[in-house]
Amino acid sequence: MNTESLIALVPAAGVGARAGIPDGRPKQYRDLGGEPMLRRTVRALLADPRILQVRVAVAAGDPWVESALAGLPRTVWRPCGGPTRAETVRAALQDAGLADDAWVLVHDAARPGLPADALGRLIDACHAHDQGGLLALPVADTVKQAGGAVDVPWVARTLPRDGLWLAQTPQMFRAGELRAALAACAGDPRVTDEASAVELAGVSGRAPLLVRGARANDKLTWPEDFAWFEGRLAARCEPPRP
Repeated sequence: MNTESLIALVPAAGVGARAGIPDGRPKQYRDLGGEPMLRRTVRALLADPRILQVRVAVAAGDPWVESALAGLPRTVWRPCGGPTRAETVRAALQDAGLADDAWVLVHDAARPGLPADALGRLIDACHAHDQGGLLALPVADTVKQAGGAVDVPWVARTLPRDGLWLAQTPQMFRAGELRAALAACAGDPRVTDEASAVELAGVSGRAPLLVRGARANDKLTWPEDFAWFEGRLAARCEPPRP
């Protein structure tokens, strides 16, 4: 079992329109406590020395990435981003040229609060079971399925929450398995993350592991999410990083 080759991919080619950034920058470059969100995300991955390299996939002609990632060790950026997350990850895998048995972690650019212990749990679990997996959290709230119009929804039914988990990233798989899954499911709207592609394709015949994540690892999507994260930074009195 190859437990040494582990590369992280960060798809960062989107514009993040829902984040409401007034100056027009994609949300991954929004300032959080004195540094771009993307830089915080990459630093969170670099905290584990088992990750040999972090590869950031951005859109062609991205004018912000070079300065955002300047000086970070074990980090490269590549202008291979596509129109969707799945296409960006596929292109990043091809660009990386990884062996089929190499491990690859895919992590959202908009999850800058990834704790080192959660990242370590995922890597340890996938290595221990020789099986792909993802960070996730059990659903704690009552879940309602909506009906009606998008702008005026109503409760269609209450869903049982037993056994339901909210997917996070990183998601970790063998490179060959992930490549095959994304190719088999190309264009399928049900593919919203790497694990869903692996599930649908059934390449390895084994379901991804669920490894407990962390609330701090929540994805920053809406303006209030950024306010929440900045509040956490202020509470910790974290100084700006170089």
